[in-house]
Amino acid sequence: MPPVVLFLAFFMLLLFAMPISLSMAITAVFPGLLDSTFSAGSAVILRSMISGVNSFPMLAIPMFMLSGVIMARGEISRKLFDVFTYFAGNLTAGIPCMVIVTCLFYGAISGSSPATVAAVGSMTIPVMLKLGYEKRFSVAVIAVAGGLGCIIPPSIPFVLYSSAAGTSVSDMFLAGIVPGLVIGFCLMIYCVYYCRKNGEDKTKIQAAVGELRGLGFWRVFKDSFWALLTPVIILGSIYGGIASPTEAATISVFYALFVGIFIYKTIHIREIPSLFMEALRSIGPILFVLAAATAFGRVIALMDVPRFFSEWITETFHSKWAILLIINIFLLFVGMVMDAAPAILILTPILAPIMQAVNVNLVHFGIILVVNLAIGFVTPPVGINLFVASGLAQMPIVEIARSAIPFIVLFMLALILIVVFPQLSLCLL
Repeated sequence: MPPVVLFLAFFMLLLFAMPISLSMAITAVFPGLLDSTFSAGSAVILRSMISGVNSFPMLAIPMFMLSGVIMARGEISRKLFDVFTYFAGNLTAGIPCMVIVTCLFYGAISGSSPATVAAVGSMTIPVMLKLGYEKRFSVAVIAVAGGLGCIIPPSIPFVLYSSAAGTSVSDMFLAGIVPGLVIGFCLMIYCVYYCRKNGEDKTKIQAAVGELRGLGFWRVFKDSFWALLTPVIILGSIYGGIASPTEAATISVFYALFVGIFIYKTIHIREIPSLFMEALRSIGPILFVLAAATAFGRVIALMDVPRFFSEWITETFHSKWAILLIINIFLLFVGMVMDAAPAILILTPILAPIMQAVNVNLVHFGIILVVNLAIGFVTPPVGINLFVASGLAQMPIVEIARSAIPFIVLFMLALILIVVFPQLSLCLL
């Protein structure tokens, strides 16, 4: 079966509104059904799907997602937002910038972009509207800044990429810190420009910040201390050699339960089963995507697609920068139409050999890949962050996407800097 036919069958199933996980699973079976000599029969496909999720590093994904759900219910994001607003709320664009900083910190807790939008947005969007910020701007800020959740470590896409490319998860986590900060800074630049151009309701903002400061620094800090300690515990245990990323993810679940139940008392013990069910509804589809993508990747490898595509790219384009340009454009398009998890698992085995052929560090390429797909979180037609933000604000997706364009432009500017200057990704390794 020619590889072109395989990919045509895959895209045809998608056009008929077949779920992407089911499309990959069905397509993976086609070569074995049509050619009895093909080495990946139905039994091999089934074993590949089971082995795809039967992996110790992969356990980090459901654990981080469960931790994110518990922390969202435990109002961790509100505690973070309060302490940041205390210091910078009165500055120009201070509130929108603190929303972005809160997304940075919450991304270091949940590891998920949609989870960051849901947790931070459910609290900050009403606050920004109450303080007089335009609704379109407020929702666009959280929709785009939520993309930082998959770049700032710990990041679920980094775990997936490490599994597919054979890189160290800890190296990927370290490499994501500076690019995440650069992107956050770029988004803040537009917030300052927007607020200077359109103005802010300083009376309402000063009243809100004054009320918060009236509590006193010590009380605000004490109330936020356990929330601020969360990323320190998660990342510190990884980089301190105390725990692997998977073990750190498990630690984060127990820590989130402890803080929510005994410190903030925002979670009751009887709510724990509902928290697990809420997380399971998100984890189940992702695990099936992982299983199907592993089988699909096995078939692609057996059909020698990575080698063929690598040779075609390197023979057609002779410049390293031309190859990087073509691949980045391709990844931006993929991000618009495909979720991050299947995109990473399908494309990494194909693109990683090309990157090695042109001497691009695989850790650096992992950052490039995830940043491209993070932009896809806020670009139609998939744009999962747009759907989450739309549900929170009861606002049309197209209107949010239109308001997010300036942020996306700056996101792309940060991407260019990350591509051109590999040191941004590799300086901490």
